[in-house]
Amino acid sequence: MQTNLLQSLLETPKGQQANDILRSCVHCGFCTATCPTYQLLGDELDSPRGRIYLIKQVLEGQKATQKTRTHLDRCLTCRACETTCPSGVQYGRLIDIGRELVEKQTSRSFTERFTRFALRKIIPYPERFKFLLNVGTFFKPVLPDVLKNKIPEIEIAGEWPTIKQKRKMLILDGCVQQTTNAQTNVSTANVLNKLGIELVQQKEVKCCGAVSQHLAASEEAIKTIKHNIDNWWQHINNGIEAIVITASGCGVMVKDYAHILENDEHYAAKAKRVSSLARDVSEILYSEISQIPEAPELNKTVSFHSPCTLQHGLQLNGIVEELLTKAGYKLTQVEDSHLCCGSAGTYSVLQPVLSKKLLINKITNLQKSRPDIIATANIGCQMHLSTKSDKPVKHWIELLEKAIC
Repeated sequence: MQTNLLQSLLETPKGQQANDILRSCVHCGFCTATCPTYQLLGDELDSPRGRIYLIKQVLEGQKATQKTRTHLDRCLTCRACETTCPSGVQYGRLIDIGRELVEKQTSRSFTERFTRFALRKIIPYPERFKFLLNVGTFFKPVLPDVLKNKIPEIEIAGEWPTIKQKRKMLILDGCVQQTTNAQTNVSTANVLNKLGIELVQQKEVKCCGAVSQHLAASEEAIKTIKHNIDNWWQHINNGIEAIVITASGCGVMVKDYAHILENDEHYAAKAKRVSSLARDVSEILYSEISQIPEAPELNKTVSFHSPCTLQHGLQLNGIVEELLTKAGYKLTQVEDSHLCCGSAGTYSVLQPVLSKKLLINKITNLQKSRPDIIATANIGCQMHLSTKSDKPVKHWIELLEKAIC
């Protein structure tokens, strides 16, 4: 793709990066075949190729409009297009650059600004989120169904293992997950402890920074990232083997720290080290798979929803399914497994109509084989699927724990 970006942008790292990404696009349109919003709306501007053109126009000096912003807002950042793209276009990074630029050039209504601000100031803070969740739970019996269904049940977690091990890894507690589904990390600690690995918690680290990053608040995200690096650094110097992440969305973000801070003279090297240590829990267990006992087939059928962040962001396809199969579960075939469930971080709040359509499609496919359980690998997907599913929706590590611990 030929480009003619504004010189003022070409003199910045983000502008240079955007230019390189744009030039790698060859207009082939393969991305449209796997884009969830294009499948729903049939509008070229709601496809990756169309959004790339919109971002290119803004980078070349054409003023962004509300229409431009609407099409970028509708993007789930699922990155299915990256998996499909034969040219390796880094669309996820380009959409972040484009959104930040468009956000500065356009104005939103008070309601939109307040909603986005509230999401950034509540979701990443477990104490604030838990307070509002408790209020919602208290009033749940009298709320209309549309709101009642969005209030998740709080899962009671078991005890963290106390056995000390020579091998040690850090774990990212997470923000929402630690509030609603703390058992996920407890199950992870139990499974790894059985394999001779001790998980170390660093309570000062909660949010990975993804909420701010994807709502065009990059400076806020960078502040969170630096806070996390500072709190992890002593453990890293003490020789921890990895930073274990149980929410695949957070995994994508932490693995991107190196890129986000690559031009920061004080944090670039540290961020690169952190990203190199970041591992989805499935990666850890797959590397230790020989230690996981082969289990007899259980009388449990599981439909596994592979989050976009796991299959497209982290490119970890088939690993969880193999681990669950080895643990004795029978996995179903899920149609259109590459398509997003509609959760996508804050998308289900900001784009409720499109999100609901994607959710219904996903639930229909997951439940078609009449599974006993639906499993997933990301807290956002887990909460979103639970609002419509007739079957329990669990993080897959909890199923593995029940089978081998």
